[in-house]
Amino acid sequence: MLKYIIRRLILSIPVLIGVSIVAFTVISLAPGDFLDSQRLSPSISTERLELLEQQYGLDKDPFTQYFLWFGNVLRGEWGYSFEYRRPVWDILLGRMEATLMLSIATFIFTWGIGIPLGIYSALNQYKVSDQALSVFGFIGISIPNFFFALLFLFFAAKTGLFPIGGFVSNTHSDMSWFGQIGDYFYHLIGPVLTLGLSGLAGTMRIMRGQLLDELTKDYVEFARAKGMPRKVVIYKHSLRNAINPIVTSLGFSISGLLGGAVLTENVFGYPGMGSLIINALQQQDIFVVMANLMMSALMLIVGNLIADILLAAVDPRVRLRLS
Repeated sequence: MLKYIIRRLILSIPVLIGVSIVAFTVISLAPGDFLDSQRLSPSISTERLELLEQQYGLDKDPFTQYFLWFGNVLRGEWGYSFEYRRPVWDILLGRMEATLMLSIATFIFTWGIGIPLGIYSALNQYKVSDQALSVFGFIGISIPNFFFALLFLFFAAKTGLFPIGGFVSNTHSDMSWFGQIGDYFYHLIGPVLTLGLSGLAGTMRIMRGQLLDELTKDYVEFARAKGMPRKVVIYKHSLRNAINPIVTSLGFSISGLLGGAVLTENVFGYPGMGSLIINALQQQDIFVVMANLMMSALMLIVGNLIADILLAAVDPRVRLRLS
């Protein structure tokens, strides 16, 4: 297993390099750069603009710009944000806290509720509870995230039960430590429900279908014929095989949280990495865009690696193949 992990990490290096080349090429095809808007401002001198162009290679061709950026990244320098007038990494660290909190909460909500509901629905096939969960699942899959976010904001504004945006309350600094923790979670309710509803419904439906498929196979009938307890047949044998497709999708779920949060964060005014990349694209803040894209690619690689490790843990066949 250790050799497999090391091999995957080594293979991820050319993947990240390829992503950076494609992303930088696409961004460079856009006409102009961030300094074009600054040239119209009388507060910035021509000498200052020329200095910035030389410092960050904006006066050179895209090929040279990429290698200048790549060399700086290898030295741990991700560039400078022209919009925020701060180093890119400082901006990412500030936004990453909010995005990670949202992503982890959404992941727990989606998997922690979706898998048990899928198991319950499969074990109560065609009963009233199964039909109700099926209706809930279809509704959750059908409603787009941004539309549900607007519905939630309308409900929150009408009832006053939930905040209509932001990361913390205005009185957050005056609260106790426990009050601040509660305030964080209070503001997470809307974004988590918006991001997690469709994922929860999809996870539940997949879990239900996979478990029902496993319960009809010959090895289950054989285990029952031997007199094996029902719980052992379901949870030790059938469930371990049925959960494999869900574990496999873990990597895409982790990276998808960052991409799916773009619209949600903008609707809720949530200060995460999703809203950051939208603003960076609008302002052509190239170094912030590149850092966001590289973080997304890294999350996808790490997520798929974690999924493979978990799959090997639950499936001996995979573990034998990776050893």
